[in-house]
Amino acid sequence: MSTHSNPAIERVVTSGTFSLDGGTWDVDNNVWIIGDDTECIVIDPAHNPAAIMDAVNGRTVTAILLTHGHDDHIRYAGEFRELAKAPVFLHKDDWMLWHDVFPGVDPDNSISDGDTFTVAGATLEAIHTPGHSPGSVSFHLSGEGTLFSGDTLFQGGPGATGRSYSDFPTIIESIRTKLLTLPEHTVVRTGHGDSTTIGAEKPQLDEWIARGH
Repeated sequence: MSTHSNPAIERVVTSGTFSLDGGTWDVDNNVWIIGDDTECIVIDPAHNPAAIMDAVNGRTVTAILLTHGHDDHIRYAGEFRELAKAPVFLHKDDWMLWHDVFPGVDPDNSISDGDTFTVAGATLEAIHTPGHSPGSVSFHLSGEGTLFSGDTLFQGGPGATGRSYSDFPTIIESIRTKLLTLPEHTVVRTGHGDSTTIGAEKPQLDEWIARGH
């Protein structure tokens, strides 16, 4: 099989629940697959490991990257890890959330700001963007003008900060100093819902701050 000159980016939408602080909500999650015909990286394999493996379609999964430790993003990561035979990466500041779901078991690796992951000739760079959770990470695929923002930045505003371990001033600082500095054409592929761009979100920063206080 031929390989793409640029990595393909695929989205799988899965459905399930998110639980925190005694509440449970129905959610649809975006699962992102980046790769070529032979290998790929999977970001946030939520809810439905079998459907995600169908999308992987026999390719080698080189890494499972988690944008943060909330249970809708990680609850099925252990099962997907077994199916894909691939290591799980999660920022150390969210390991307490992982341990809530998987007591006594650690992720395979931690993620630090600036870490890079290469797949299909392209490089993803980890950007530590705390606020939605302490260990939230966005992944910048600069060669493709793409950012995988997890639940840090959405179309129309920052991720939620009303629950445990989250902080509104921190997420605003992360977005302002680390994400809105990226090129305005950068496509933001989010953890839930529709994609947006840095240019579309940047003018709204002051409005978010006013709304958040």
